[in-house]
Amino acid sequence: MSTIDGLPPLREVIARHDLRAKKQLGQNFLLDLNLTAKIARAAGDLTGCDVIEVGPGPGGLTRGLLAEGARHVLAIEKDARALPALAEISDAYPGRLTVINGDALEIDPLAHLTPPIRIVANLPYNVGTELLIRWLTPAAWPPFWQSLTLMFQKEVAERIVARPGGKAYGRLAVLAQWRSDARIVMTLPPEAFVPAPKIHSAVVHLTALPEPRYPADPAVLNRVVAAGFNQRRKMLRASLKGLHPRIEELLLEAGIAPTARAEEIGLEQFCALARGLAAAPR
Repeated sequence: MSTIDGLPPLREVIARHDLRAKKQLGQNFLLDLNLTAKIARAAGDLTGCDVIEVGPGPGGLTRGLLAEGARHVLAIEKDARALPALAEISDAYPGRLTVINGDALEIDPLAHLTPPIRIVANLPYNVGTELLIRWLTPAAWPPFWQSLTLMFQKEVAERIVARPGGKAYGRLAVLAQWRSDARIVMTLPPEAFVPAPKIHSAVVHLTALPEPRYPADPAVLNRVVAAGFNQRRKMLRASLKGLHPRIEELLLEAGIAPTARAEEIGLEQFCALARGLAAAPR
C-alpha cells in the first residue's frame, strides 16, 4: 500500500524532507502503510477517542491513526526536521492533528486532549521504557489513558508480558500486570524498518484495569520489586533486608519462602508483602 489518504508514499516524503533517521534520537522509521494501519487497528475503535502519539517521525502511524478514524491525534515530535511532513498531514485532516515540537518526557499532553484518551506509538528506543513506567505509575488510578498500544524492541515487549520463573520476568512485568491487561499483538522483523535495527520489534497492547488486581501501596510495591530484582540472584531475605529488620518474618506472613528469589514470586505475593511492609511497625 503506497498511500491510504491521497498523501505521497513515505519514502517520497522522507526523500523530499531529507528525513534520514538519527541514531541519537532512537529513530527507526516504519514505511509500510499496511503495517502502520494494522498497528492503528490494534488500538481498537478510535472514532470517539483522542490519541497521543510519541515520535511520529515522517507520520506513517499518524496517517494510520487518522485514516482509522481517531477523533484527534496529538503528535509529540522532538525532531524539528519532521515538522513540515507532519504539517502536510495536518492539512489533509483539518482540525484533527496537533503537533508539538518537544520532548515527550517534559510535556504534559492533557491540556490538548479530551477523554477518552489512548496512547499509540512506535516509541523511540531510547525513551520507550521510561515513558511506559511513567504511564503505569501515575499518582492516581485509573490513569488518564484507556489503553496503550506501543512498539518496543521485542525483548522489552517480552519483559512486559513475562510470567514468574523466567529471565524475562522482572519489575516491568509486575508494574504492567498489576494495573493492566498486557499482551503482544504483533511482531515485526528488522527489515520492516529504515534503517533496519539489529533486533526484532513487537507491539504490546495494555488495557488499564479499573483498579489494581491486588491492593498495595504503589510506592511500597515499587520499592519491594526494585530491591528484589536489582539483586535477582540473591535470596529475598538478603535482597530485601534493607526494607525492614523483620523481613524474614514478613516474607513468611506473605506466604513467601525467605530463600526464594524475586523471579519466582508472583504478583499476588509481591502485593501481599507490600501490604505487610506498609503495616509493620519499625
